[in-house]
Amino acid sequence: VQLQASGGGLVQPGGSLRLSCAASGSISEVYMMGWHRQAPGNQREMVAIISNTGSTNYGDHVKGRSTISRDNAKNTVYLQMTSLKPEGTAVYYCHAYLRQGRGAAPRNYWGQGTQVTVSS
Repeated sequence: VQLQASGGGLVQPGGSLRLSCAASGSISEVYMMGWHRQAPGNQREMVAIISNTGSTNYGDHVKGRSTISRDNAKNTVYLQMTSLKPEGTAVYYCHAYLRQGRGAAPRNYWGQGTQVTVSS
């Protein structure tokens, strides 16, 4: 299983960015998908998560400014971020809690991370 993230980059404060992450490989079912971020010197923190039924949860630092969505048919999760602030600068990691085979136990998988830099 691989999680391939894309969409990071440099954006000015107040700007917008859309991250995408596709899970591929031998996958039976994807339960939870989401985004976490880690800034230098800080612990990794949750940005947003979404279940396979569409239930969402957001970190307080992005509430009202970010929207997470997913395409279950493509095993892909998206994060639309608006009104970005300099403190949003971090490596953003996508995450999936999924089952590979019918008899396998579900487990967590992480993408390689994509850098988001908010700066003028």
